Amino acid sequence: MPPISIMIKPASSLCNMKCDYCFYHDVSEHRLLQSFGIMTDETAFLLIDKALQYAKGDLIFFAFQGGEPCITKLQFFKSFTAYARKKNTKHSKIYYSLQTNGTLLDENWARFLRQENFLVGLSFDGDYKSNYHRKKSNGDNAYYKILNALELLQRFDVQFNILTVLTGECADNIENIYNFFKKKGCKYLQFIPCLRPYGDKEEGPLYMTVKQYESFLIRLFQMYVKDYVRGNYISIRQFDNMVRLFLGQSAEQCGMMGHCTFQYVVEANGNIYPCDFYCTDEWLLGNIYNTDFQELHNMEKAKKFIKDSLYVSEKCKQCKFYMMCRGGGCKRNREDRDYCSSYYNFFSASYPLFRVFLGEMSNT
Repeated sequence: MPPISIMIKPASSLCNMKCDYCFYHDVSEHRLLQSFGIMTDETAFLLIDKALQYAKGDLIFFAFQGGEPCITKLQFFKSFTAYARKKNTKHSKIYYSLQTNGTLLDENWARFLRQENFLVGLSFDGDYKSNYHRKKSNGDNAYYKILNALELLQRFDVQFNILTVLTGECADNIENIYNFFKKKGCKYLQFIPCLRPYGDKEEGPLYMTVKQYESFLIRLFQMYVKDYVRGNYISIRQFDNMVRLFLGQSAEQCGMMGHCTFQYVVEANGNIYPCDFYCTDEWLLGNIYNTDFQELHNMEKAKKFIKDSLYVSEKCKQCKFYMMCRGGGCKRNREDRDYCSSYYNFFSASYPLFRVFLGEMSNT
């Protein structure tokens, strides 16, 4: 049985912040019921039972996201992990992750996250100026609250990475942002392009132009390679995956495989969707109370979701960089904007630099 990856929305779309670019706020506005409230222990335990039943002793990945999942309170997570440990009679290896804005974390959270070996994704856009669009509910910049969370995670030796929303402003300012995180001792970075609302073609400083993205990729990759050569490697997930593809290996990041994969997303009420970007009424697959994961895997709607992502244009098939670009990344990103020329010009300018990683062949 292949590993099962389940993304859980324990607080649905609820959040204690009001960021300018929240994609899940937009997703939830495109369904009849915007929020499903807080997940109950009953729903969580049923989810665990069915995940363990499906895995049959193989790997399970539980990823908690939001909204802001920490709104659900620490006791929910303690009950979740305790129940999973108790019911895991076939000894599946269970991995936990938590994506959070960090503003609700305290020492009790940090101790728990360290104890249960959570990988934490901390949403943070860089220095005070760069973090402008990450706002508390009153509209103030949440920079200092998030910086406190970063330092807390470091103090308690919690595994964490940084997730930065890649706006046009961020792309233009990437040297300062990269150096900020480097000085703060952050070794794992991820940059996610800022998405426009569904069907919206608005232009503005939040949304990268094709040229901004091209410039961002070239400049950041140069810093990435320079630090690698100097023995000060900092992981940038997108580039790590490009290097893997350059070396003839498989990508691990969803959106860089050339097609969608099964990523079961379970909302607070037990509703199940095929992807974080598509938690809409149109793509509702079922509910944990009336189906199991094997049934979902074989469902025609789920198969259609995967099938729709398999199309490769003739232009991509003929492109000399297709095996590294894989058609321009995530389907949702491609629907937002065509960054084909950004990738092509980036690979054209940067391809020789990938050769410094050839030595990694012997280490994999």
